[in-house]
Amino acid sequence: MAATLKNPFRNRWFWAAAAVVAAAVAWQLGQRLGEDGPPPGIAFGNGRIEAVSIDIAARTGGRIRDIVAREGEAVAAGQALAHMDTQQLEAQLREANAQLRRGRIARDVAVSGVAQAEAEHSAALAVVAQRQTELDAAERRVGRSELLAERNAVSVQTLEDDRARMEGARAARDAARAQVAAVEAGIATARARIVDAEAAIEAAEAAIERIQADIDDSTLRAPRAGRVQYLVAQPGEVVAGGGRVLNLIDLSDVYMTFFLPTVEAGRVALGAEARIVLDTAPDIAVPATVSFLSDVAQFTPRTVETAQERQDLMFRVRVRVAPELLARHADYVKPGLPGVAYVRIDPAAEWPQNLRTGLLE
Repeated sequence: MAATLKNPFRNRWFWAAAAVVAAAVAWQLGQRLGEDGPPPGIAFGNGRIEAVSIDIAARTGGRIRDIVAREGEAVAAGQALAHMDTQQLEAQLREANAQLRRGRIARDVAVSGVAQAEAEHSAALAVVAQRQTELDAAERRVGRSELLAERNAVSVQTLEDDRARMEGARAARDAARAQVAAVEAGIATARARIVDAEAAIEAAEAAIERIQADIDDSTLRAPRAGRVQYLVAQPGEVVAGGGRVLNLIDLSDVYMTFFLPTVEAGRVALGAEARIVLDTAPDIAVPATVSFLSDVAQFTPRTVETAQERQDLMFRVRVRVAPELLARHADYVKPGLPGVAYVRIDPAAEWPQNLRTGLLE
C-alpha cells in the first residue's frame, strides 16, 4: 500500500488568488470586532479549515477486489480500507514454496552425497595403505632375489618375475592414490552442491517473503486515524502501481491558512498564540498556534520600488489546532469550514473579550 501526503501549497497561482481575496474582504473582518478592528498587537485574516490529505494507493498494479471503507467514514490507524486481487500473487507464492521444497530436497541429497563420498575416501585411503604394503613387500623380495641372483642361488627368471610383481604393486599403489584423488574431487563436488542448494533455498525464501509482502500490501490500510474523504476508484477497476484508490484526511492535523501584509507578517513568531473563529460558530474561539510563516510573498506587484509597494506584499501564515483539542472536539472543527484567524503579534497584547469568552478548550 502506498500512502501519499498531498501538499496543498504547490500552486502559486492558487495562493496569489487567495491573497487577493484576503485583501478584498479585509473590511468584512473588521466588522467582527467593531469598526476599529482588533486592538493593537493582534492581526487577523480569513481562511478555511484544512487537514492533511493522504492518498491511499496500491503499491503494485492490479485489480481492486473490494473497497470496504465508505466516504465520510471515520477510520482507525491500521484499519483495512480496500483489498486488491491476489490470485496471481498466491499462484506465485505456491510456486516459490515448491522451489523451496525442491531446494531443501537437493540440499539433503547433497549432504548425503558428501557423507557417502567421505566414506569412499576412507575406503580409498585404506586401499592405498594396502597397496603400499604390498609394494614394500615386493621391493624387499626383489632385493633378496637380486642378492641371490649375484650368487647364482636363484634363476634370472625368478628375479625378473619378482621385479614384475614389484612393478605391478607400484602400479596398483598409484591407481589407489588416483582413486583417492577422484573421491576427494567428488567430496568437493558434493559440497558445492550443498552450497548451490542452500543458495536456491535462500532465493526461494526471499521470493516467498517478497510475494508475501506484496500480498500483505494488497490490503490497503489507513496509515493513521482519519476520515475517508472520497473514493478515486471502484471495485473491479485495474490500477497501476501507485494508482490512487481513495483519499483520507487526518483529523488530528487540522490548520487554517490565511494572509498577512508585510508589516504584520514580520512581527509574527512561530509558536505565537492564535484564535480561530468559524463562521458556523462565531461565539466560540478555537485556540491555535502559528506553525508556519512563508518566507516568500504570495502576492507581489510586478515591480517593487517604493516602501508602500513593499508593505502591500502578502505572506502566507498557518495556524494549527492542538491535536489533543481536536481529539475532544473532532465533530466541531471540520475541514472546509470558513472562518477568521487572529494572531497575537505582540506578546503583551490582551485578547479582546469576544476572543476570550466561549473559548473552546
